[in-house]
Amino acid sequence: MPNRYAYLGPEGTFTEAALRALRPGAPDGARVPCQGVAAVFDAVRSGSVDGGVVPLENSVEGGVTATIAELINGDPLIITGETAVPVEFALFARPGTVLEDVKRVATHPHALAQCRGWLARHLPDADTHTVSSTAAAARSVAEPGAPYDAAICAVIAGERYGLQALATGVGDRSDAATRFIYLSRPGALPEPTGSDLTSLVAFINDDHPGALIEVLNQFAVRGVNLTRLESRPTGDGLGSYCFCIDAEGHVAEARVGEALMGIRRVCRDVRFLGSYPRSGRATEVDPLLRPRPTTDAVFAEAERWLARVRAGYVD
Repeated sequence: MPNRYAYLGPEGTFTEAALRALRPGAPDGARVPCQGVAAVFDAVRSGSVDGGVVPLENSVEGGVTATIAELINGDPLIITGETAVPVEFALFARPGTVLEDVKRVATHPHALAQCRGWLARHLPDADTHTVSSTAAAARSVAEPGAPYDAAICAVIAGERYGLQALATGVGDRSDAATRFIYLSRPGALPEPTGSDLTSLVAFINDDHPGALIEVLNQFAVRGVNLTRLESRPTGDGLGSYCFCIDAEGHVAEARVGEALMGIRRVCRDVRFLGSYPRSGRATEVDPLLRPRPTTDAVFAEAERWLARVRAGYVD
């Protein structure tokens, strides 16, 4: 059977655009819109689809709570790809509507946070309401008897649901972007490309001075750069946190593999989320420019040196 891919729906979301970028050859029938992030995870876990795409973080608003919660909890899935999509918002309404008619605006919480300045200037008296996605907002506005007058959404969503644009470029930041990840069931990892990321969740043993430093030192002493570090509650009570980490490199590389072993030694638990090609960002710093050599060859030589010392040979 042909491959099928789940994504945060309905049709017209930025997540659909991310899926098109990650699986450009997939026909329309292969893309399966889901209602909510959890539904995408469930579809991948159950095997009803071959993979799924969800938003992970936004350059303005930070991490997407629903995605991070699913990565931390439940049956594990593996991140095998990523892409970043520029986020450009527009205000869409039913044909015949003018800006002065807009009293109730629907959109996604992250979109609302990124458009508050524009709304304050142009629609200061309008009520705002949040829904599951920007495309869901557009679809809701298009329905007969809609409770909303307009939606903040992507242009593709507004056009898909037969709405007209009242304003474009309504985001407060023109350089905003959202990072999306491709989810797969556990299996063979993507091969190293030389420009990869490794993601994991670290659960510390207990709350004590230096607990986080113990984790970070495992990367620092091996010259592994971190691109993301975020604390999240574990759900086990107030004050209980885990740490979501993205690190440059692939688990197949000695420096990254050793760092993960070190973290496993000092933590109560570690959830490995994947090693995958990074997308659309600057490649990591040349290892020769780092404070200490970090190539696999250097790690291999150090291992051979230790073996000689243990065998009683001192150079």
